[in-house]
Amino acid sequence: MQSLEMDKTKIHRKVAALSAIPLLVTIISGTIYSFLQLFGVDPFWLIKWHTGNFGIFNLQPFYSIFIGISSIISVVSGINLLKNNPKK
Repeated sequence: MQSLEMDKTKIHRKVAALSAIPLLVTIISGTIYSFLQLFGVDPFWLIKWHTGNFGIFNLQPFYSIFIGISSIISVVSGINLLKNNPKK
């Protein structure tokens, strides 16, 4: 049982770490874009980053799907870890 619990924790940590970078890029680029629009600046390249187009690497077809699925997996696995690990 202890080994299974460690595997769940490792999976959760890996998925959370993997999804953290694109989530941060999306959050930061969207926030900065909205803030700059208040001053009449339209940095269109930020919207491209926000949607997963990084110049040479155009991940737009998969970017939002990846963020959504990895976020759902992180939330579900985190909830399961909390449910299965009562306070000692």
